[in-house]
Formats: sequence, C-alpha cells, structure tokens
Amino acid sequence: MYIKNRLSLRAPQAEALYILADICQLLPLSKENDLTAQVAAIRAKSPLFKDFERQFPNLCFALATGVGKTRLMGAFVAYLYKEHQIQDFFILAPNLTIYDKLIEDFSKPANPKYVFKGIADFAVNPPLVITGDTYREMTEHQLFQESIRINIFNISKINAGERKGDKPLIKRLSEYLGQSYFDYLASRERLVLLMDESHHYRAERAMQVINELNPVLGIEVTATPQIQKSSKAVPFKNVVYEYSLAKAIQDGFVKKPYVATRKNCKPENFTPEEIDRFKVQDGIRLHQHTKVELEKYARNNGLRIIKPFVLIVTKDTDHAEQIKQMIQADDFYNGYYKDKVIVVHSAQKGSEKDENITKLLSVENPLNKTEIVIHVNMLKEGWDVTNLYTIVPLRASASDTLTEQTIGRGLRLPYGRITNDDTADRLTIVAHDRFQAIIDEANREGSLLRKENIIELDDDFDNTPAKEVIVSKPILVAQREEAAKAPETSFWVPQTPEVKEAVAILQDKILPKMGSEVKTIRDLSSPVTQEIAINRLEEELTGSSLFAKEQIADIKKHLPQLVQQFVSSIIPIPRLIVQPGKDGYLKFQPFELDTTNITYQPASQEIFIKSLTDGKFAFLQGKVSGDINQESAENILLSALYDIPEIPYEDYADLLHSFVQAVITKLKSYLKEEDVKNVLVSFRKPIAELIFAQMKQHSVYVQPDYTAAKVYPFERIYPHNYDKITADKVYHYTATIEPTSQIPSKVFTGFQKACHNLYKFDSKAEKDFASILEQDPKVLKWLRPSDRQFDIYWRNGSHKYQPDFVVETAENLFLIEIKSARDLELSEVEEKANAATTWVKRVNESATETGAKKWKYLLIPHSEVLLNRDLACFETFAK
Repeated sequence: MYIKNRLSLRAPQAEALYILADICQLLPLSKENDLTAQVAAIRAKSPLFKDFERQFPNLCFALATGVGKTRLMGAFVAYLYKEHQIQDFFILAPNLTIYDKLIEDFSKPANPKYVFKGIADFAVNPPLVITGDTYREMTEHQLFQESIRINIFNISKINAGERKGDKPLIKRLSEYLGQSYFDYLASRERLVLLMDESHHYRAERAMQVINELNPVLGIEVTATPQIQKSSKAVPFKNVVYEYSLAKAIQDGFVKKPYVATRKNCKPENFTPEEIDRFKVQDGIRLHQHTKVELEKYARNNGLRIIKPFVLIVTKDTDHAEQIKQMIQADDFYNGYYKDKVIVVHSAQKGSEKDENITKLLSVENPLNKTEIVIHVNMLKEGWDVTNLYTIVPLRASASDTLTEQTIGRGLRLPYGRITNDDTADRLTIVAHDRFQAIIDEANREGSLLRKENIIELDDDFDNTPAKEVIVSKPILVAQREEAAKAPETSFWVPQTPEVKEAVAILQDKILPKMGSEVKTIRDLSSPVTQEIAINRLEEELTGSSLFAKEQIADIKKHLPQLVQQFVSSIIPIPRLIVQPGKDGYLKFQPFELDTTNITYQPASQEIFIKSLTDGKFAFLQGKVSGDINQESAENILLSALYDIPEIPYEDYADLLHSFVQAVITKLKSYLKEEDVKNVLVSFRKPIAELIFAQMKQHSVYVQPDYTAAKVYPFERIYPHNYDKITADKVYHYTATIEPTSQIPSKVFTGFQKACHNLYKFDSKAEKDFASILEQDPKVLKWLRPSDRQFDIYWRNGSHKYQPDFVVETAENLFLIEIKSARDLELSEVEEKANAATTWVKRVNESATETGAKKWKYLLIPHSEVLLNRDLACFETFAK
C-alpha cells in the first residue's frame, strides 16, 4: 500500500504489484529452487499461469501499451528492496530507444517520469544505475556500496564485441573485479532480472544468455505476451497478470481507436498509387480537422495546446520515398507540408538519419515543424508519444502483433486521462481499401481491439458473452409483484387484473405527480389530497376501462394503505431544475487572434469515420456545392459568427471584423485567391468555433447566481436499465467479487433499505458504501439515482450531474458522491459539487418554509469508505 500510494499507481499497476507480492510469498527468492513445486503453487494462485519458460522462476505481466509498464517496473524494484531486501537488479531493454529511456527514467530524479519519485529510501540513498556503457568503469568499492544496484543493458550490448570464437565484452576479464562483469552478475546471491518488452528475448541465443545469469527471479513486462511463429501467434505460458488493450480503452487509460474511409469508396476502381494518394490526402484532412479541434478544446478548458501529427506506414523504403516526394510536390496541398514531413527507415545513414531521429524524438515539441512522419516498420516499442492522432497504413499488417504495435504508437493520452472530448480522445486509422476488413476484424471474437483478455485460457473462451437488459425496479413495484406471489404479506393484493392495473396507475403515475398539490409528502395522508388523487385516477380510467367503477370502488376501500405503501417506498426527492439564470452572459476583452493552426485546404469529398469500439460513426464535411462567389469572404465568416448565440454582434462588431480580417490574411498567405472562399465556405463553422474558443479565453462570465424552478416536495423514483451477462448470476450485495475490477459488470440484490431491487456499482468503494447504509440502524432508506432522477446542471448548464447515492435518516436527507481520493482536486469535481450544493441550498430554503427535512451534500474520498463505519462518520465531508 505504501508503494502504491507513494508512486500513485494506476489500478492495473497496483493489481499487478499485489499479485507479485502474493507470488513472492511462494518463492524462496534464492538460487535453491524446486521449480516443479513452485509451478504448482503459482498455478493454484494464478489461473493464467501454466509454466516457467526459463531455467529459473519467471513471471510475465502483460499490460497494454500506454498503461505504464516502466513505472510498474520501478514499483517492482521498490517492493523487492523494501519487503525482501533485494539489492541487485538487471534490467534488459530490446533496443537502444528503450535502453536510453530506461536509463533516464531510473537514474534522473529531475525527470518527470522518474520511477522512484516519492520513495523516501531512494531520495536519501539513490540507486546506483550501471549501464551497458558504464559497467567497465565500475570498481569493486562502488559495486559493494549500501545502495541498491540497477544494471540497465540493451540485449545487443550483452553480445557487444562478440566475434566468431571470441567472448562478448561483458564476459571478458575485468582488472577491477578479477572476473568478468557477466560472471560478477551471475555470482550475485539474489539477482532479480527484469525484461522490458520481453517478447524480444525468446530466441534461442537470448534465452541461453539470460539463463546463464542465473537470477533468483525473472519478471517480464510486455504488451505482447506472444511470439509469432510463421502465421501463428504462440502465447506465453508464464503470464500471471494481464491487462488488455480492450480493458485499457474501456477504463479510459488510452485513446479510443476509430477507422476512417471515404463514403462509398470502391478500391477496385483505382490503381494502388491512386489509393495511396487519396488515403494520404484524406489523412491530412483529418489531421487538419483534428489540429483545430484540439486547439479549441485546449482553449475552452485552459489546457496546453497539443500539436498533433500523422503517421504514414509504407511497405518498403522505396515506397516511403515516393510518398515523401508526393507530399512535397507543389500540387499537394499547395506545398504546405514540404518542410513538415520526415522519413525514418533503417536504410538511412549518417546526418540524414540523425537529423530525422532528432525530429522524431521531439515531435511533441510545438517548435518542431514536423506534422507528418513516414516510416517503414521501424517505430516499435520505446517511441512514446502522446500527440499521434492519425495513422495512414499503406500496406496490410503482417500479424496481430504488428497491428497492435502500430496502433499502440498512437494510444497514449496527451493529458494523461480521458477528457470525454471526441477529438482529444480519438485515434483515427485511415483504411479506405481495407475498411470492411478492419471492421470485421474488430468485431471478430478474439480481435485485439475487442477482446477482454490477452490470454485465452480455453479454446472455447468467449470474449464477447451474450448480454441481456435487466430492469432495476422501484421497490414498490417489486413489492407488489412479490405480494401477488405471496398473499400472506401485509400488502393488499387485488383479486382481478383490472384492479391490479388501477393500483399500478395510482401508485406509479397519479401519486408521484401530487407534489404540485401538497407542501410535503406527509400531506398525502390528508382526506382532501386523497380525494384529488381518486378523482384523477377516475379521469384516467374513464373511457379506457369498462370496469372503471368497480376498480375505483375497490381502491377507495384500501386507499390509505395504498398511499402509505407509496410514501414508505420512496425518498422525497424534490423536483426542480438548477441551471444558470437567463441573465448570465459572456463579456469579451479585445485581443489579437492566434491563427497558427488555421491551415485548412480546399475540400473535396466526405470522409466516413467509424469507431472500432462502439460502432458509432460520423461524417467529416468536405466540399460544399453551389456558387461560392456570391458573398464576400468577410461575410461568409461573419455569418458563421452571427450563429453563435453567446456573441452579441452589435456590441462586438469591430472586434469580430478584426478577427475575420486576421483569418483571411492567414488564408491568403498560403492559398490561391480562388481557394480562400472555398475554404471559408467549407470550414466556416469550425473556424468560427476556433475564434469563439479564443474569445472565451479572453472573457468573464457574468452570472450572479443560479436560478431554480418552483420546488415540488417529491416525485417518482425512476427505474434503472442495466446490461447483464446472460450467463452470469445476480449477486448478493455482500458477496466478495475478485478481482474487484469485475464489480462494475455485476448486478447486485438483497437490499432491505434500498428504493430499488437491483443495483450496479462503479467501484468497490461504492459497493462497500451500500453495505454501510444497509447495516446502519439510523439509515431509513437509500437509493442510487437513475440518470433521470435529478436535473442538476454544471459547467454553465451544459452538463447534467447525478450523485452516487441519496440517503434518508430520521433527521436529514443526503446527496452523496464517492470519489477517488486523487480526483478530489479536479476542477470537474469542484464544479459538480458547486452545482449540488446550490441544489441543496435551494431545496433547503423551501424546506424551511414547509417544515420538511433538510438536505446535506457529502463528497467522500473512496479511501475513507470502511465497513466498520456508519453514516455519521461521513458527515464531516459535508460541503
């Protein structure tokens, strides 16, 4: 827990660390190993694990690209040192890129990605990092100092200097040590080996060298726990934990992949060269659209502006050069990308290669002009960028592994989290000629973009189980159904279907709307109110039922009981709408418009974009038909600005005209005169939105307070509609679910105080909080509100907020939010809390007048949710 908290590990990283800790209890962590017994013990602990694949205990942790394998390795090192006093580590990298990155991440505390940031032991006594370039300079005194020793080697450096019949340099005698450095490592009593991207070390020679090191434990981390043999993928046998790409997408740790094609495209009608050209052209158009949308998002949210780029994958080096020449031609987007494209492939030599590698490694830097990178199967693991948003593959992928590696280059999130903005969270793959094949592959059982697990335990493992919709009914509905099955209950059970139907109309439709007639829910028991309810029921039934009189007569006899059933089954949640008042407005300040990212080109055809994960699709607007010369360029753009209701034209006419002139000046700087209007007509809306985004950055929102509609004291309890795996059961809410990451997919029941019969929970903390409410004698009722239950709006009325829980006690009513402790300082959380407290303030004003119970809003860190607490313990978190 200490390491998890100090290193701020993500949930999958923390789960992997806990698994390592559990397995380490089964291993001696010495060179005396009974591998057969240890294999059996680990199999019993981890259902994924089948066997060791080396001559020493070795475990594989399979984590999707972008989740944080390097930080996890740092956590492993810290844990093994603190809990098992291990001081010797050997980290193996598959290539120079990862080798250099690992040295930076493990040895430099000033590095933002330093893996031990927060570990006090290493702040006082930092690890000695020994590399494949520095090991020959190490003295015996240095190697036996108190700090831990972390050796970082590229696999090729183990073989450096090897000639036919000669020993590798690392195996040659060192005058400082009296033995070779390799022998020194192999002689260490408790050496732990960590292998980054371990699928690279499965060749016979690599396996032999690694076995000769004779470590007490080997830990592999990879996003690809398989090797390719011919056309077949062979999975690893030593995997103890997996966190797939599909899970990473679902949990919001990486971008969402989309695929794009031209609408009604028929590849068979084009030559390969023509397909290449329009795929690249459309990839650039998508890139231009993305660039502006990212800027708008950044400005709207006060974040740094991301400079996106395009990755083009070619079939060979000649093909790469042909594509580069096409992009640099004068007729390709008017030559705009001539100095913004680089080619990287293994055939490059000398200064050209060095210059392009430098540009490649700094492609996230806004000062780097590069917007297009062309490569030939060279950009694999270790090239970690967050600003890749468009991939244009100009050849079919050779294997699932290569597909994941290529897509994986673009999955990392620039802001480190999902933003819920479509553009900021999207990676688009342009695949006109393979669109249907990719869609079919993504929907195929076992597809890397769809499957829930990387490793398949059984041949018939079902990655896409059948699901059904299950309704979580308000408890009154459920109780009526139960009473019909068990007449001995206290519920009055109507004897005819017609009367049963009338009771349902009364309790589910008439009584919930009586809030407009009464001041508090207690008033429903008055004869006057009940007479109104009966009259409304009679109106409802008359003309629609032949048995209206009999139905009304039966219900009148039991009306007080039916009303009491309704009152007892709900929490009196007031009905009102909280949103910005109509008198709120933006006040804009003068500024100079930034036109840097306005690089639109004359449009041609529509692009069709479809999500690989949820099937959603959209169109990117292209050329607009009609005569574009009827309006002046200024009026074309001004008309789009007029359509933005937040801008009062009369008050800011001069400012808007200055912005329009700035845009036109920018367009004329790189477009022909006849193309300027084409661009303005085609893209006037996104350009206007970009202008407005910048205007909002130079504005203040004049809004004195929220206003609210009239407060009604209660309304109906809305049902939930959940999806449930058909073959799965409904669990009792006290059931232990392992791993806890499975909790959101489960449906729970067994509640005695809840206002619904079934619930889902987003986390273990929420599930535990439900248990606390059930066992607390002071809690009368509670519910998890449906999305329709509240109309509480935040972010200037553009977003709707629903709390996690509503609770009623004898004294108070509560809105409750359970939030991850690390997210409490986020602006989004604060805005939601402000909206909720405004709602509470408004309903409490009404409660003062009517004598109803007062409300409180509690914002509770998930780490405080412990089963030995009661609701009173959490009232300290009232806002």
